[in-house]
Amino acid sequence: MKFACAAVFAASLALPVHAETSAPKNPLIDGETWAELRGDIVGDVAITDGATLFEVGAPYRAHDAATVPIHIRQIDNASPIESAIIVIDENPAPVAAELSFGPSMAPLDVEVRVRVNMYSNVRVIARTEDGLAMNGRFVKASGGCSAPATKDPELALASMGQMRLKYFEDVPQMSSARREAQIMIRHPNYSGLQRDQVTQLFISAHFIDTLQVFQGDDMLFTMEGGISISENPVFRFSYSDNGTPALRIRATDTDGNVFEQTLIKSGHT
Repeated sequence: MKFACAAVFAASLALPVHAETSAPKNPLIDGETWAELRGDIVGDVAITDGATLFEVGAPYRAHDAATVPIHIRQIDNASPIESAIIVIDENPAPVAAELSFGPSMAPLDVEVRVRVNMYSNVRVIARTEDGLAMNGRFVKASGGCSAPATKDPELALASMGQMRLKYFEDVPQMSSARREAQIMIRHPNYSGLQRDQVTQLFISAHFIDTLQVFQGDDMLFTMEGGISISENPVFRFSYSDNGTPALRIRATDTDGNVFEQTLIKSGHT
């Protein structure tokens, strides 16, 4: 059983997860929900059109509403993005994640997987030294927040906190080399809207609420997450390598668990 789970875990790392970021076929659409959410999320601060700053890739019709890839890619020569908020308008908890980025992440190219509970705008609000800018996509998906977990609850809890690091190219280990990596963390990330398949009772919300990723002492990115981050969270990102041999990851969840691991970069022993 453990071998089978390990195989599934490894296979999921190998899956291509980048969402399409070419000419958008699913731009944000007009709706009343954002007008109601805006004040609570950003207040009265002005927000500019982010189309000249960054692209957002997301499928128009999601293959799996519980694991929808959201790909944020900065436009060449645009101002560095310091932080970003991912908002899924129609989700029960619309703020999926608040992300902060260190200098080594610029130019930003990052992807996360989220749950989408019903047809919704998925918007990214980015902060630069010039202020806030917004871009996003409209995604057709339903049931993502209440979709059953893919693993037996006891098994999911037994492997909780395990981490994997994958690289997508082999480049020399030198300062400032640009690398593309993916981190996966095993965690059921229960949303509180899923039912136990045996008892049919709701499973209490239990999810990763903070994540910190460092190379050496340099912060790459941090995340404050909610119920909309997918089961077994995946983060794919590009960064400038500073030559240190490993990435350090620290995550916490809403039950007070702390998961810390040092993952050796490819090319190091």
